Amino acid sequence: MVFSQWQLNPTLAVPDWFTKIVGKYLREFAGNYAAQLLWQRGIHDEKTLISFLDPGAYQTLSPFAFGQEMKLAIKRLLQAREDGEKITIWGDFDADGITSTSVLWEGLGQFFTQNQQLTYTIPNRLTESHGLNNPGIQTLASNGTTLIITCDNGSSNQAEIDYANEFGIDVIVTDHHTLPEERPSVVAMINPRYFSETHPLFHLSGVAVAYKLIEALYLTLPEVPQQPLEQLLDLVAIGLIADLVSLKGECRYLAQKGIDKLQQQLKNPTRPGIARLLQFCKRNGDRPTDISFGLGPRINAVSRIHGDASFCVELLTSRDQKQCQLLATETELANTRRKALQKAMVGQVKQKLAQIDLSTTGVIVLEDPQWSVGILGLVAGQIAQEYGRPTILLTSGNENTTENKTDISLARGSARSVKNIDLYELIASQSYLLNSFGGHPFAAGLSLPMENVTILAEAINQELRHNFPEIISQPVVLQSDLCVTVAELGKSLFRELKLLEPCGMGNPVPKLLIQHCYFQVQNFKNEQDIRGKKVKYLKTKFTIFDQSDSVGFPGVWWGHAPEELLQNTQTNAVVELDFNAYQKIYEVRLIAADFNVSEHSSVAITVEEKPITILDWRNHPEPEVNDSTLVITQFPDDWQTLQNDYQAAINSNQKLALAYRKPIEISAEKLLRKFIGMAKYLSHHQKVISYQELHTKLNLDRQLLELGLNLLTQLGFDINIHEDNVSIKGSFALNSNDSVHLKAFRNAIAEYNFQRQYFYQAPIGALESRLRKSRVIRQS
Repeated sequence: MVFSQWQLNPTLAVPDWFTKIVGKYLREFAGNYAAQLLWQRGIHDEKTLISFLDPGAYQTLSPFAFGQEMKLAIKRLLQAREDGEKITIWGDFDADGITSTSVLWEGLGQFFTQNQQLTYTIPNRLTESHGLNNPGIQTLASNGTTLIITCDNGSSNQAEIDYANEFGIDVIVTDHHTLPEERPSVVAMINPRYFSETHPLFHLSGVAVAYKLIEALYLTLPEVPQQPLEQLLDLVAIGLIADLVSLKGECRYLAQKGIDKLQQQLKNPTRPGIARLLQFCKRNGDRPTDISFGLGPRINAVSRIHGDASFCVELLTSRDQKQCQLLATETELANTRRKALQKAMVGQVKQKLAQIDLSTTGVIVLEDPQWSVGILGLVAGQIAQEYGRPTILLTSGNENTTENKTDISLARGSARSVKNIDLYELIASQSYLLNSFGGHPFAAGLSLPMENVTILAEAINQELRHNFPEIISQPVVLQSDLCVTVAELGKSLFRELKLLEPCGMGNPVPKLLIQHCYFQVQNFKNEQDIRGKKVKYLKTKFTIFDQSDSVGFPGVWWGHAPEELLQNTQTNAVVELDFNAYQKIYEVRLIAADFNVSEHSSVAITVEEKPITILDWRNHPEPEVNDSTLVITQFPDDWQTLQNDYQAAINSNQKLALAYRKPIEISAEKLLRKFIGMAKYLSHHQKVISYQELHTKLNLDRQLLELGLNLLTQLGFDINIHEDNVSIKGSFALNSNDSVHLKAFRNAIAEYNFQRQYFYQAPIGALESRLRKSRVIRQS
């Protein structure tokens, strides 16, 4: 991948109290790197930090937060249960759709007899589109289905829903894709897109929405289920992490809990299909990358290669070990075939791109009748990331589809976005050229008459230039989070970075910059399938060195040949630190290497010059917390603290909201009496108190607490702070020498009061002006 610009996030000043909390979750490691990353990503208060690190501290939302739609869905399910109706789950063929179907199949299976009252169907990726289709509905009607429950699809299928209604079939939609302008004629539409973007449930994927429906049914009929609801969470984690959703809030919580369940499969395989897949991809199931690089691609590969992925539901839910072994083997073979096809198609796309003037191209639109429709989305995503442009890849092959019942030659394809461009809206602007389309802001599918492909390329580029005029000139940027040495790679750093998992959109895998390093190739080979057949998909193993470590550290470069990795040549490299569970070693995964460096060169810390928005929410009664805004509710200790907040907002592409309340003036005399009283009590009773408890009992922020403890030391108390515990010894008798210390304390409190009043009263423009001026631009 070619990056025209490298960026390194600047190092911010992280408060000691923040690092101490992070360290508690590591025990034997300090946590400085993890604290730096979390602070950079806008986590600045204790409550948010703890709920991020500890799923047990997160307050999960009730499924009935979906309101009337969830109530209508449950009411209809209760009616179907009472009347013995036949229900069909209508799933989808990607990993989110497969796991959504599996969650509904197992969850509803606690209330309806499987294969009698309850069945499922999944469209064929190669011959059908995402979502409902009329031939399938007609088949279900003939089989006696009276209720369809969609998962990971259905929101945009108004015509098909009307068609189902004509047969007397009701429809409950569970989905997370973009909503239509008008609510379809469904019993219930359970879709988190009805929430505002700031709502904790807004980013749920299809599998998480399906889980919420089952959770609501469990709460309504708690005496019926024989299987604990939590047994579904491993399926939820697979779908969440494999899909393009932001792993924040409820999504992060469900993924964390699900991974806890998933990692039990190798030790106690309640899902033999998943256990066998983990063995094939040589992973333990305790990492999100075990899903994103292991389970997810394998589940997706089945429909990409075979079209029909229905057996994947059986693979994930069956307890039959022999059958699961056969299905897992078929899945593994499909994935190795997918790798080879993907590599070949990427090469073909790049050949076409070499003939295009990319300086005037904002959206890449390419078509080839030989391309496999099942691989288009993967390649479109890879090209979009590498070239920094939204990408639409189309094929006119595989025309025998349910939507192509005319003589018109159709092109079908997939689109992927970059740089926060809303791809769905971009494609929707050209709907007059399309036969069908659907998706969400980051990924979409579409079909159109072949004669419209050239027109689409021209029109959608014009639309992009109008709405995003800077996109063509923007460089392809590689963002690094930390600068480390080879000597720092290993268990300690890995454990720190693992605190941020599960990573995904909104919380990316930390990228590590290693400067002035060099490589030595150990070996390379073509991958093989489980039958020993070579697959044209390379990986190169290497050792990376720098001046800090002469032994070196192992690594792998996927999809690349050794000649691309110049040996014994000084370079800057960006890597991700990983643990190879199969070989039981820590290793790095190479992302990019820049061999055009000199001995004394350095990487610039380039800071986004475009100013961010600062919102004045001071004394706002209820500041609104959301993903797009970094909300500061605590008064900054000083300008550096506020500068750190400002930089964190820039790093995370957020607005900065100053939302602290009107300050209460602190009395130096009352505060002094509080401190001396507390010190005498602890000294007399020889008690130890935690730093956090002291902070809570005195109702003081950390700046005042530090001032007070410092004064007590000057007044003769012996204060010892060890591992966040505070002990105080000694007695107090005021003498003439203490007047200097008391005066300094009173002055400090006066300055503290003045500073808080200033941050509260200063015009927002004045604060913004000063923040823009003090920016570190370069670091060696």
